[in-house]
Amino acid sequence: MHMMPDRAQAFVMKFAAEFILPAFLLVSLAALAQSQKQIDTDRSALTVHVYKTGLFSAFAHNHEIRAAIQNGSFNEDNPSVEFKVDSRTLKVLDVEASDSERGTIQETMLGSKVLDSERFPEIRFRSTGVHQMAEGKWAVNGDLTLHGQTHPIKVDVESQAGRYRGSAELHQKDFGITPVSVAGGSVKVKNEVRVEFEIVGK
Repeated sequence: MHMMPDRAQAFVMKFAAEFILPAFLLVSLAALAQSQKQIDTDRSALTVHVYKTGLFSAFAHNHEIRAAIQNGSFNEDNPSVEFKVDSRTLKVLDVEASDSERGTIQETMLGSKVLDSERFPEIRFRSTGVHQMAEGKWAVNGDLTLHGQTHPIKVDVESQAGRYRGSAELHQKDFGITPVSVAGGSVKVKNEVRVEFEIVGK
């Protein structure tokens, strides 16, 4: 069998190391950059639904809380997503509440009894696995950082008209948050909350 001379073999290996491999890496990185999309923070948001419970819950109301996504990106070719929300920007939207009631709820939510947003300003989600369930629908596993704690969650995601909408059920206690209770427990919020997000790419 014909063997390549040592000098010729060394030249081929050097050429591959200095020219072919770097060129391949540049092409791969360029393709990855094209498939990676930045999140449009003006049109993307996180919404939290908190539900009432207790003996006199009929006299209370559920809470809807929202904040714009601060920054993030997603990849459609190699499915993944990561985004961050500043917990200090969360706003109580309760339409049934008065301005003063919304202000009180807002203060409690951001204060040390619930989110403690000054100590834990970052809410972050980073996907760890994406499984397509049907056309335009995925089950996304990922790590959620909230209230200074990180735990795995599962998010159901679907695509609609260029928008990605996702939802997940969380337990406040899993993240070290004690559900708010007033009037001796006659009115309180459930441990379970629903988190939704809507993401649009730039």
